[in-house]
Amino acid sequence: MNAVPHRLLSYSSSRSAITHISPRPCTEPLRSLAPSRSYSSWVKRNRPWICIQPIARNPQSKCTRLQPRAFPSSPCTSQQFHTSIPRQAAPKDPYSVLGVSKSASASEIKKAYYAMAKKYHPDANKDPKAKEQFVDIQQAYDLLSDPQKREQYDQFGASGFDPSGAGGFNPDGANPFSGGGFGFGSGGFTVEDIFSMFGGGGPGGGRRRGSHVEEAFGDNIEVQTTISFMEAANGTTKTINISPLVTCHTCSGSGLKTGAQRTTCSKCQGTGTRIHFHQGGFQMASTCGTCGGSGIVTPKGSDCGTCSGAGVLRDRKSVRVDIPPGVDDGMRLKVDSEGDAPIIQGGSSPGAKLHRGDLLVHIRVQAHPNFSRSGADVLYTATIPMTTAVLGGKIKIPTLKGDVELNIPAGTTTGDRITIAGKGMSKLTSRKGAYGDLKVEFRVSLPK
Repeated sequence: MNAVPHRLLSYSSSRSAITHISPRPCTEPLRSLAPSRSYSSWVKRNRPWICIQPIARNPQSKCTRLQPRAFPSSPCTSQQFHTSIPRQAAPKDPYSVLGVSKSASASEIKKAYYAMAKKYHPDANKDPKAKEQFVDIQQAYDLLSDPQKREQYDQFGASGFDPSGAGGFNPDGANPFSGGGFGFGSGGFTVEDIFSMFGGGGPGGGRRRGSHVEEAFGDNIEVQTTISFMEAANGTTKTINISPLVTCHTCSGSGLKTGAQRTTCSKCQGTGTRIHFHQGGFQMASTCGTCGGSGIVTPKGSDCGTCSGAGVLRDRKSVRVDIPPGVDDGMRLKVDSEGDAPIIQGGSSPGAKLHRGDLLVHIRVQAHPNFSRSGADVLYTATIPMTTAVLGGKIKIPTLKGDVELNIPAGTTTGDRITIAGKGMSKLTSRKGAYGDLKVEFRVSLPK
């Protein structure tokens, strides 16, 4: 079957910025310098209280660089912000924040963090308090994911992170949660992980990066097919025509010409994210607009000529779908791995795990002139003459498997029912060979 080339398939991410840091104001005056101490020793002793001041922007840079600044008098001016946690604000117990015990393993802590980060992320939780809880969760995870910080906390408690406490060990300042900005760093958890937790957005399904292997998932294809009532009762096979995205046979999904290679994105240095500093010290992370979050870029003229660099093509295909007996109107069947191949901006990297989407078939069942159903039970209305209703007798009624003879008791009236066990629809959710019942309702015809 010949593949039908498709135009260049672009992929763009609409991920919005997810984090920001709100610096706290400096609350303590700068200590005076002792005459016997040098400036360097004073800086070492008072390091937690050195303020940071934004300096002039580079016209060619989108980020504001930060540099330490020494102060002859007060360290706090309108243009400065403080990076330490006030002494009176001890960090919350990280174990309580994440809801884990002190004996929890690293994997248990990470699992709890993922669950809570999803729940309280400001993009997913509109509660005004969610942002503050999310910050606490980030800080708690950054502490517990670092073996050294966790050991120090277990030994000294919150005082181990107080610059005036006996157990203070953090040489980089009073904030024990620093190390990558807002908790994304020393714990091995990146901004991309947050993006993947809230959906990889955009056509082509999700794209996840672990520490070693990239994983990408294609979109599902959804179709609808109509079957008769009797086909639903007995089962049938339908041929579904679809046009899925398939991996390009020329470049094997890389999107590159033979011998061509991609380069690391110079804008984000291969991280896939950009950190922006705003006035007032706010820091915001967003997907790199140059590489679309992939961290790599394709040199001009290196795109595969067959798929135009997309790594996938639109193909035509017929899939035979076995519809089991007992399906009901509105049910959906899933055929694994018959959906689209994943679209990855810049093509897939070597060794990446690519997963095709699934084919989802929505079932519509036509009405039957004589039968109706309620779950696995089949309903049939039999019209009998007055004499048979009064005196009793035998009649033939249709079933899903053919006609059967039914005894009518004397004195039958309109609305009376007789149940014939096991003559209904197959039960999909029960054991094999289980069927519903046929319920026959009588209607007495009066002589004219």
